Amino acid sequence: MLPVVIVGAGPAGLTAATLLAQHGIESLILERWEGVYPQPRAVHLDGEIRRILQRLGVGDEFDAIVRPALGLRLLDRDMRVLAQFDRDPAGGRNGYPEANLFDQPELEAILRANLKRHPAAGLRGNAEVTAVAEETDCARVDFTDRTTGRAQTVRARYLLGCDGANSLVRGAIGARMRDLRFEQRWLVVDIATTADLSHWEGVHQVCDLARAATYMRIGKTRYRWEFRLRSGETADDYPDMARLRPLIHPWIQEIAAEELELVRVAEYTFRAQLADRWRKGRLFLLGDAAHLTPPFIGQGMGAGLRDAANLAWKLAGVLRDELPDSVLDTYETERKPHAQAMIRLAKLTGMTMTEGGELSNRLRGLIAPHLHRVPGLTHMVTSGESPALHRSDLVAAPRLRRGLAGRLTPNSALADGRRVDDIIGGRFAIITAIDPTPPDRTLIEQRGGVVLAAVPGTDLHRWLRRGHAPAVLVRPDGTVQCRGKSLPALCAVLPQFTPGI
Repeated sequence: MLPVVIVGAGPAGLTAATLLAQHGIESLILERWEGVYPQPRAVHLDGEIRRILQRLGVGDEFDAIVRPALGLRLLDRDMRVLAQFDRDPAGGRNGYPEANLFDQPELEAILRANLKRHPAAGLRGNAEVTAVAEETDCARVDFTDRTTGRAQTVRARYLLGCDGANSLVRGAIGARMRDLRFEQRWLVVDIATTADLSHWEGVHQVCDLARAATYMRIGKTRYRWEFRLRSGETADDYPDMARLRPLIHPWIQEIAAEELELVRVAEYTFRAQLADRWRKGRLFLLGDAAHLTPPFIGQGMGAGLRDAANLAWKLAGVLRDELPDSVLDTYETERKPHAQAMIRLAKLTGMTMTEGGELSNRLRGLIAPHLHRVPGLTHMVTSGESPALHRSDLVAAPRLRRGLAGRLTPNSALADGRRVDDIIGGRFAIITAIDPTPPDRTLIEQRGGVVLAAVPGTDLHRWLRRGHAPAVLVRPDGTVQCRGKSLPALCAVLPQFTPGI
């Protein structure tokens, strides 16, 4: 019997398998297709997700294919700038750029190649899962080898459903998608060209009821456009560059047709949905199997990687008998409200940019240029900090006052050139402004943890002070579990947890 079987080799499944392998946990991914799906889909990851990629060991490879975006521009129908939110391409609190544009097949190829470096992680392609069931002490997965037609069965202590929007695993646990009342049809256009389009290298959002649109450069020679389809329109109405040119003309101007290669035209329905349950016993849902996010804030793929980062270390602790099984209940408790908050933000953003009549267009033109004056709005758009996790057995947040518990630690640079994540590295950690005594330090190290000193005058020390916390206990996923007034108090709740590689 395997410790973990994962259904689906998309970014969430590959991330979960890699993180489990780093904790010494064997897993097998079953994937219907043999290789990477070749068409581009997701194109954006934020700074928090870039930190997860660094944890996976593919940060440098990802940086070689990514283009940090300079921020977001809101445009009117005449391409005049209504508002602009700048982001520092050098990075902020997460230590990396907060808007990263890329080609999804290239990222998936990197993740697959990296998975091969971990003997504990296996990937079997051409394996179509046909049934999933929970048995007395395991999960059973039936699948068919698509090359031979042979039916096979594998059993595991836990099963992760990373099998997308049409998830078979979701049906097996009796979950259903709850509609959050958002549905729009969009045309997605990917074009390759060596011509210089000479545009500001951020995300351009055209706020227009008649034809809302998005444009961004996602690679050295790759560009992405998205246009909201009108009633009666389909992707079949735009089969070639001749039909597409009127849509993309504001960006390509006089560039000759022969300089533009049409990579793909596809129709997507953007939806806002959330599964009503994410776990049944030994079965879990991750990624699009658990939630669908409209793309307006670029959080769809990132949500799946957050799921994997939240669950993997907990599963590892349970499988190694270091953590009680009850910690697995915190996965849905923490991730579901977070995913819902991000979906609602994406929905609100999309409706603000695309809904309403001519009056709404005029109001956007009047209000948008002054959005930067709204207290906290620019910080919310550009800071790269997502909402805190809700209170759980592993997030000791005050009921009435939000402190640092549930928040991701800043990935601050340290005096020796390393960053906070380099020190934590998948372990429990205590970040402290209090000098630890030798017995405290020894106890922490014996339990597999690490101590990180917040030196006065540093960003890390200022972060602790703003949170009114002399010291905090940080989980292996970088989330603050609780604050403490003394190191012995934090040591008392520090579990034994074997460090990852």
